[in-house]
This record gives sequence, structure tokens and C-alpha cells, in this order.
Amino acid sequence: WGLYCSSRWRLQWSYMKHCWHSLTFNAHMNSSYATDVCMTPIFWIVDNYTHCLGPFFVVGVAALTTAVVSIAYWIGLPFWWAKSQLATIFLLLVGNWLLLNVIFHYVMAVITPAGYPPEGVSLVEAVSMCAKCISPKPPRTHHCSVCNRCILKMDHHCPWLNNCVGYGNHRYFFLYMLYTTVGCLFLIVFGLEIGHKYLWLDHGDNWTELEPLEGQPVKFNLSGHIIPVTHPHEYDEFVLPPAIHNLPTPQLDTDAPSTGRRRALWFMAFTLVSVVLALGTLSFWHAKLITRGETSVEAHINQAEAKRLLQQQRVYINPYNFGGKKNWKLFLGLVRGRSFFRTVLLPSWHKPDGTGLSFHTVHDAPFEDEWP
Repeated sequence: WGLYCSSRWRLQWSYMKHCWHSLTFNAHMNSSYATDVCMTPIFWIVDNYTHCLGPFFVVGVAALTTAVVSIAYWIGLPFWWAKSQLATIFLLLVGNWLLLNVIFHYVMAVITPAGYPPEGVSLVEAVSMCAKCISPKPPRTHHCSVCNRCILKMDHHCPWLNNCVGYGNHRYFFLYMLYTTVGCLFLIVFGLEIGHKYLWLDHGDNWTELEPLEGQPVKFNLSGHIIPVTHPHEYDEFVLPPAIHNLPTPQLDTDAPSTGRRRALWFMAFTLVSVVLALGTLSFWHAKLITRGETSVEAHINQAEAKRLLQQQRVYINPYNFGGKKNWKLFLGLVRGRSFFRTVLLPSWHKPDGTGLSFHTVHDAPFEDEWP
């Protein structure tokens, strides 16, 4: 009986191993597929609940921006006004210019549709069919699982905007990140002196002694000299009049910040540094993509395609890369006589060039004097 059970167990174990090998060692199973399967629950949560959390993210951005600006006016403005009125006027002009651009580009990125292929019409520009929408897809168009529709020149879905970033609002999104990063750096640079004075040098009125002082009790005599007290009633005040001296006495600092102000400054410092690190890195990444003439989605596609062609000893060329300078001009809309000052340094409602259904490539680009 023992021998029978042992051979039965070995047979079952061998069968399970063969089943496992058949599921994992074949052309239909690889590490990428296994990763996708494991990530499916996360994808499902993102697809089904991101659109519900989007409004909360938008409110959070508005509340955080309001808090930072309020603290800057509450603490920073009086500090700089007492220091230099001329410098304060300059800082107000620059700071409010940055704030205007931040608010404008964020609001426009939220309310501007990313761009969608027209429905119910024949698209001669279509290059493929969307497997989820069952509809024609123009070039550079991808399906957003959160919005549940195809997006023209899709970059990604941004929960902080509660909107997709694509053909219609990509410029607003990038300039919002750029101006926010510059604005936070502006507050950090001109707030360093405030932080050094109130958070580093001053400790407020709540300083407490952790360890008792040790030493000899002393008193001042009539001439102002220090004399040690060896007996409790020596030089009692009823026997001798109080000593008169001209020693300096410490003055109370009326400008010392309250506990609320100190907490506000710490909140300001933590928020600004975090935003600069996060949005600064993201802005740098998107700037590289814009320079190469691609979106976030296309960056992964182009990388995979370049790798595939490299194995065939061929070189992949991004058809939408016209060089850094031209790519930036097209992205920012510096075409048809638009100036950098009016288009980038000041809020501008101009729309991207074209329809978003078709794009020039390096193979069919018009002449320089006709571009775009």
C-alpha cells in the first residue's frame, strides 16, 4: 500500500509539472504576458475609478495653489515690503505674471477637449481600426480606457486634469507644468531669507529648557559685581537695597513668528520642494519628447520599433521628427506670424495647427517657405 501511494504521488507530481511547463514554456506565454495578467486588476481599478477621482484631484490642485499663494501674500509680502518697497513691486509683477499663466493654462487644460475622431463620417485619413471603439483611427490616435474613446494625438490621461492630454490641450498641459515649476522656484529663491530668519535663526516663544541649569546662585552688589550666594538670606533685599546697574537687558522680539506662521512656512517649504521635484522632472521628460517630435505613447512605440529594426540591421526614423527647432515651433504654435512673446509669455487661446486627423511627415513635408 505504501509503495502504491508513493508511485501515485510521483505520478501526480509529474503530471502537475508537465502542466506547468506546458503553460509557461510555449510561444503563447512569456514574461510580458505574465506581467500583464498580474497587472490586470490594477488596470481595471484605474480604468473604472480614475474618472470618479478626477474631480477630487482638480479640487486638490485648486486648494493647494490657493494655500501657497495665500501664505506668500500673508508672510512674504509684509516681509519684503519692510525690506524694500521697490523690490516688492518688482516681485509682485513677476509673481502675478507667473500666477496668471499657471491659472490660465491649468483651466484651459482642464476644460479643453483633447480631440476626438468624428463619428458617423468616412475618414479618408484613417490608418487602422480601433478594436475597442470599432471605428476608424487616424494616425497618432490611440484609445483611452479611462475616457473610453479614441483621442487624437494622445499623450496620456492625466487624473490631475480629469482629462486626457492630446492634440487639443497638450500645449496647455506642458505650459502649466513649466510655469508651475518656475513659479515654485521663484517662491523658493525669494523665500530663502524668510525661511532662514524664522525657521533657522528664531525659535519662537515656545522654547523650553530640557535640562535644568547647574551652577552657583549669584547676586549683584551695589557696584554691579557678581557675588555668589552661599546662604539663603545673605544680602537679603530687606537688609540691602536692590542693586542698581547699567547692564543691557534683552529686548523681546515682536517680529518672531507665531506657531501658526511657522507651520505655514514649513508647509510652504515642503510643498514647493515636492512640486519642483515632481513637476520639474515631468516637464524635463516632456520637453525631451517634444524635441523628438513624439508623445508619451509614441515614445514607447518608437523605442520598440527601433529595437525591432535594429535586429534587422535597419535604422528607425520617426516620421514626425522635423528637428528640435521646428518641432518646438509646431508644438507651441509659433506659425503664421505668431510671436513668442504673445503666444508663450502671455496667455493665448490659439488652437494647434491643422485638424488633428492628419499630420505632415518627413517624407511629405512642404518647402520651408510654405511650412506649415
